Amino acid sequence: MGNCLYSPWQRQYNLIKKIEYPDSLGLLYSAFTHYTGFRVNNGEYKLMGLAPYGEDKYVDVIKEHLIDIREDGSIKLNMKYFGYLNQMCMINKHFNDLFGGPPRKAESKVTRREMDLAKSIQVVTEEVVLKMANHAFEVTGCDYLCLAGGVALNCVANGRLLREGKFKDIWIQPAAGDAGGSLGAALFVYNSHYYKKRVLNKNEPPIQRGSYWGPDFNDDEIISVLNSYNYKYKKVEGSVRSKLIASYLAEGKVIGHFSGRMEFGPRALGARSILADPRDEITQSKLNLKIKYRESFRPFAPTVLVEDINEYFDINRPSPYMLLVAQVRKERCLPTTDESDIIKKVNQKRSDVPAITHVDYSARIQSINRKDHPMYYDIIREFKNLTGYGVIVNTSFNVRGEPIVCTPYDALNCFMNTEMDVLAIGNYILSKEDQKEAIYTKRGKALEKFGPTNVNKLDEKKKLEKKAERLFSKYITSISKKIEKNPIDLNFKQRSGGSFWKPCNEKELCWKYNNDLNIHADKEVEYILSFWNKYSDRDKELFKPLIGELINLKNKFKYEDVMAGEGMSGSIYVMF
Repeated sequence: MGNCLYSPWQRQYNLIKKIEYPDSLGLLYSAFTHYTGFRVNNGEYKLMGLAPYGEDKYVDVIKEHLIDIREDGSIKLNMKYFGYLNQMCMINKHFNDLFGGPPRKAESKVTRREMDLAKSIQVVTEEVVLKMANHAFEVTGCDYLCLAGGVALNCVANGRLLREGKFKDIWIQPAAGDAGGSLGAALFVYNSHYYKKRVLNKNEPPIQRGSYWGPDFNDDEIISVLNSYNYKYKKVEGSVRSKLIASYLAEGKVIGHFSGRMEFGPRALGARSILADPRDEITQSKLNLKIKYRESFRPFAPTVLVEDINEYFDINRPSPYMLLVAQVRKERCLPTTDESDIIKKVNQKRSDVPAITHVDYSARIQSINRKDHPMYYDIIREFKNLTGYGVIVNTSFNVRGEPIVCTPYDALNCFMNTEMDVLAIGNYILSKEDQKEAIYTKRGKALEKFGPTNVNKLDEKKKLEKKAERLFSKYITSISKKIEKNPIDLNFKQRSGGSFWKPCNEKELCWKYNNDLNIHADKEVEYILSFWNKYSDRDKELFKPLIGELINLKNKFKYEDVMAGEGMSGSIYVMF
């Protein structure tokens, strides 16, 4: 828990309280991710999407046996049921026994048990998040809350916190998981080492700039790929482009959209997205089964014009990063019948925008303004001109088992290996029916149904698993021995004290940087800045000292002995 009363002139951030490993709300949620048959650190959002299909019948069991929740939001986990301290698994046999059997096998049918477990852990997670946030409000007296960490990607909990919490507003880091730590590290150095003051101007766009921080590709780079593989395309620009794509959407076509800089974070925000018409009730199952090749229950998010957000959803603030869930407005909702078959349930028309209305009448919302992404905004504006609806379906441009597309080649490969109708890549439009002579490859685990892959992924997986086991045995053995000598406290709720928050030692508050770094890194700085094509010379000069200092730190602190003698790379990598 950080002190929001930070001043750039204090030259440090003040940690007030903390909850230490292994007591982690995120690890608890991941344990249920594993138990319900999804991959840890990857399938948590699937668990969140499954929750509305179930009932919260396991809440009491979870709170009685797995987690002790205090009124101030502090928590303690009962390690009797978890394996991540001394095994290569999130849970153990006690967890299995508690919920009546082994975990669901991946790819097997999702049953009522998994639905109810998903709902139950979601309810518990929301309770903890609300209590933690309210305690932070009481401790700091601040009106505004910033969230980061993997749990902050739980947009259902975020939406509830916005509605029911004590803060006037909340802000969630778009790359709230581990990747976003890079931004935090840079900001920390900027404030605490260089003593730079944040400059905020309410009349200017947020400095996050829509979180479009990834690589982009110009027309020459795109057309070189198109021509290399004999694709048929037409070039369209400006309003002609947006009107054409909007007309395709209105016709019910599914479109791969690739434009501008790639998103930074786990949400597709229009730069690398698959788009569709939200008015068709079968769009959700169609996209899941024929485009994404994934579970049919998975919901799709809307992108809505920021000025129209309150016309469709019970929320009156922007949600630019798809990290808030709100209800579809009641006047737009339609009654449904109770269906046991999940496909029939998914395909029911629940509102006048059924493709983005989840079974509980909620939606995970992205709002878009023109300053952040003009090409994407203009498509939705033209769609509204055609249909009267300022909202479309937006899902990540990838298929199951593959990362979101980054390069033009990635986009073309995904487009050709799915049943997408149209690809809009920069200023070029491709129709699937025109690509009869195109040359393309089929690759990846998710696309094995189309033909054999070129690599033996099973062998690679086994090698990685063996390496992980060796590292785990080397570094976790000491922990395992300590657990054996000091048996787990089975009466975890009988501990003394009213809170599990731990005060922070003053020495832990801030890492003091060494100012006597004389290693010159001019060439490395210039090399990195050579990829910053979209920044002005003034911006580059501003960032030069910070990049140089980070390189100096990298050169000074090389931990060659950390990973079993393998050493850590001293290279700085760039995205292509």
